[in-house]
Amino acid sequence: MLPGSGRAAVNADGLDIVGVPIVLPIVVAAGFEPLWFGIFLVFMVELSQITPPVGFSIFVIQGISAEKVSTILRATLPFFIIMVLMVILITLFPEIVFYLPEKMVQ
Repeated sequence: MLPGSGRAAVNADGLDIVGVPIVLPIVVAAGFEPLWFGIFLVFMVELSQITPPVGFSIFVIQGISAEKVSTILRATLPFFIIMVLMVILITLFPEIVFYLPEKMVQ
């Protein structure tokens, strides 16, 4: 579930349902906050939906629009870059994830 772990090569639906209950105690024991991990996981799942080889969303869009996969990939590239930058940002500055929840509690 970490970047570069081959996550994009696996469909996320079953992996999240089965994998999170197993991995979450390990993540918490490693010192990560569950909220941060949840946000990180959502980013990773979304990235896996727009990148090959699985890229389920790409193939759905191709089926609807009849465009080439290469055209769709070029169109999704800016979103991919933004999401990767967000993953880097929340990894370097995890307090970003906690800003809104802390404001809601106050």
